Amino acid sequence: MTIVSDAEDNLDGALPLPEKPFRPPGVMRVAIGMWRTRIGLMITAALVFLAFCGRYFAPYGETEFIGVAMQPADSPKLQKDSLFGSGELGFDIWTRFLYGGRPILITAFLATVLALVLGTIIGLIAAYNRAKLDDVLMRGMDIILAFPQILLALVVIAMFGATNTLIVLTVAVSTTPRIARIVRGSAVAVVERDFVAASEALGEPRWRILKDELLPNITAPLLVEANLRLTFSIGVIAGIAFLGFTADPVAANWGLMIDQHRGGLIGDQPWGTALPVIAIALLTIGTGLIGDGLSRAAAGVDRQRGDA
Repeated sequence: MTIVSDAEDNLDGALPLPEKPFRPPGVMRVAIGMWRTRIGLMITAALVFLAFCGRYFAPYGETEFIGVAMQPADSPKLQKDSLFGSGELGFDIWTRFLYGGRPILITAFLATVLALVLGTIIGLIAAYNRAKLDDVLMRGMDIILAFPQILLALVVIAMFGATNTLIVLTVAVSTTPRIARIVRGSAVAVVERDFVAASEALGEPRWRILKDELLPNITAPLLVEANLRLTFSIGVIAGIAFLGFTADPVAANWGLMIDQHRGGLIGDQPWGTALPVIAIALLTIGTGLIGDGLSRAAAGVDRQRGDA
């Protein structure tokens, strides 16, 4: 007869599986749970879709002439039906609006990404060294910050010409100091942590410490700042276009549309200015709501009230 001990009989109960450690939800997951972030995402997604895909639903070509300039939609002087009438050059306003958002959004996105990369690298290096290099880098950023962003962009563009590459570089360089200061301020506290000292003791290369130890611990404030910088970049690039500095003065552009049709605000044709102004305003509101949700999630606000 086989005798089974109590320990063997209750093996499953005596050795329970260890519970998985609790991991708080990430910043993005918490932010998406908030109503403000959802609304911001819906507004932004709708406008991005309109800017990138609207041209495929445009009733006319980007530079197609439809009749006498600056005429309302019901004017008999228009040769074709038009939803919002004709613009300054006799083009369809609705068509130009559908075409005009893409160049601004692409330029702003590229400028923000480049500024994010440069600002993150500079901020991490400054925070990690905390010596003469820190002072040199931060004082250089302060010099750039001393110039108004749009003024610096206009000076450079006026000197070298308005090309898409130059606009991206100029806006990125003028945006970099703001990101670098945020990154440095967030990383300074992380540099003093024990796991950074342990990595140094193990002989890890500096670039790997910056990438693997510092960068993951400043992701939350970096996401918030990236969202804010994108919003400001859209406004700056639209302002540059409003002042007439565009790579192609004939191509549709929301900023250029505001300048070209501002005289119609006091006449019978306000849509050439109103449509891009409304779009830029809504885009700013949408990205602002997303940034607000990210900042609340990063600060731990409303973590227990996902829809607050």
